[in-house]
Amino acid sequence: MNKVKDFIEKLNKNKSLSLDEYRFILDNYTGEDAEFAKNLAVDIRKSVYGNSVYIRGLIEVSNYCKNGCLYCGINRDNKSCLRYRLTKEEILSCCENGYKLGFRTFVLQGGEDNHFTDEFVCDTVRKIKKRYPDCAVTLSLGEKSYDSYKALYDAGADRYLLRHETADSEHYSKLHPSDLTLENRMECLHNLKKIGFQTGCGIMVGSPYQTNEHIAKDLKFIEEFDPQMCGIGPFLPHKDTVFADFEKGSFELTLFLLSLIRIMKPSILLPSTTALGTLKDGGREMGILAGANVIMPNLSPDTAKDKYMLYDNKLRTGLESVEGLENLKKKFADIGYEIVTDRGDYKS
Repeated sequence: MNKVKDFIEKLNKNKSLSLDEYRFILDNYTGEDAEFAKNLAVDIRKSVYGNSVYIRGLIEVSNYCKNGCLYCGINRDNKSCLRYRLTKEEILSCCENGYKLGFRTFVLQGGEDNHFTDEFVCDTVRKIKKRYPDCAVTLSLGEKSYDSYKALYDAGADRYLLRHETADSEHYSKLHPSDLTLENRMECLHNLKKIGFQTGCGIMVGSPYQTNEHIAKDLKFIEEFDPQMCGIGPFLPHKDTVFADFEKGSFELTLFLLSLIRIMKPSILLPSTTALGTLKDGGREMGILAGANVIMPNLSPDTAKDKYMLYDNKLRTGLESVEGLENLKKKFADIGYEIVTDRGDYKS
C-alpha cells in the first residue's frame, strides 16, 4: 500500500487534503511518487491549457526598498547594492520593445520604493493600457493599503503578485524584521482578491528555518486562499545578507510542489521561475514538465538586470531578443510545448 500515492489521488479527486495529509506526503514521498505526481499534473495542465506556455515580460522597475527582509539582496540594509529606478519613459520603452517581440503581459516588479507613488504607478499603468489595450498589466510592488490597491486596479492593472513567503507566523518572523508581519501580508492578499485582481501568492522552497510542517501549512493556505497565480521557486542565498551561507533550496522538492499545486488547482497560472533556471541548467523547462505553464523573460534594461539581484548568480538568458525568443520557442517545441503570444489569462 502506497499512502503517499493514495493521498495524491485524493488531492486530485477532492482538491483538498488535511494539514496532516500534506505533511505525510512531504515526509514520505519518493522519486517514484514525484514522477506519479508530475505525470498527473501534466495531464491536468494539458486538459486546461493544452500545450501552451505563456510568456510574461518582466520589467524590474526599481531596486530601492524600504524593507529589511533578511533573505533579499535588495533589502534596505545592503550598502553594497547599486541602486536604480526606471523612469516612466524607460518603463514604457521596455513595453514597446516587448510588444514588438510578441509579449502581451507586462509585469512591473520592484522593491517597496516610496518614489513609486500611487500617482506615478497609476499613470504608468494607464499609459501602458492606452498604448497596448490588448495587453495585461501585472504588478508586484509589495504591501500597500486597500485604497492604494483599489487605485491601481481602477487605473487598469489586471493582476498582482505578492508572495506570502510562509503561512506560519513564527517562521515569517525569522525571515523578516519586526516591522513586517504575516498578519499584514495576509490582509494585503485578501484585499487584492476582494478588489478583483487576479491574485498571486507563493513561497521560497527551502527558505531558512523552513520545515515540512511549514510547507504543509503553505499548501493548505494555497488550497483555501484559491489564488489565480502562485510563485514557487527555490531559495537562493545572496552574499550580502545574513543568510549568505545557508543552503540553496531543493530543486527536486520545488518540482514536486509545482506538481502538487497543479493537481490541487488545475487552472492556476504557475510560473517556472528564473530561480529554477539559475539552480540547474534547463531548470525552467523541467518546471514546465512538472506542471507549470508560465515563464517570465526579463525586458528590463541591461543596466537594471545587473543590479536587481534578489539572490546571487541570477540567470541571464537573452530571451528578450528576437533571436533569444526563437531559441526559447525551439527549446519548448523540443519538449512538446508551444510559446504563445497571448495575455494568458486565468481560466476559471
